[in-house]
Order: sequence, then structure tokens, then C-alpha cells
Amino acid sequence: MIVLGTTFEKMILAVVTTNPKKAPSGICVFHCDDEEEMFDIAAKLEAITDGIAHRLRNDLMILVRHG
Repeated sequence: MIVLGTTFEKMILAVVTTNPKKAPSGICVFHCDDEEEMFDIAAKLEAITDGIAHRLRNDLMILVRHG
């Protein structure tokens, strides 16, 4: 018997933003009131998910697992 597994080595885990209009659909989005809260949430998500936060714009960060 052969069992095939699926491994996601690189994927976007979540979006953290202060601008809900810029957030994509189909992914976990965390809406923040200001930039300070955005950085705080991103840092906590990094620790919880073992991911890395990347700032794409002043109002948008993505949390990525690089594998």
C-alpha cells in the first residue's frame, strides 16, 4: 500500500492589516485598529504558528511559513 502525503512547505498563513479593504478573501485576516496593534498581533502569530511576518505596506503584513 502506498500512502501519498501533502506537505505545504511555503504558504501564507494569515494577513494582519489596519485597512480591511486591502485584505484578500479566502485567508485568515486579523483587522487591527492601528500600526502598533498590527505589529503586536503579527509578533504573537509568529510565535504561535512558527511563521515569519513580512510587512508589505504600512497597513498590511502577511504571516508566512517558509518550510
